[in-house]
Amino acid sequence: MTREKIFEDVTEIFRDVFDDDELVIGDETNSADIEDWDSLEHIELVINMEKHFGLKFNIKEVNKLQNVGEMVDLIQRMLEG
Repeated sequence: MTREKIFEDVTEIFRDVFDDDELVIGDETNSADIEDWDSLEHIELVINMEKHFGLKFNIKEVNKLQNVGEMVDLIQRMLEG
């Protein structure tokens, strides 16, 4: 799966979780950029990404992520690996 496709899918997951069809995210987007992004929303994002991509994240890896771009890169590595 290409990084572009992963990013598109991640964008849709963000839109679903935050119930905002117009939400625009970028590689540098982080929790400070989205008003409703709190710890519960973060867990929901992770769970939805695991389900969508058929992955199981290591919580230590997820906690180190600084932004959406790093999450997309992690998903791509896991899918390729």
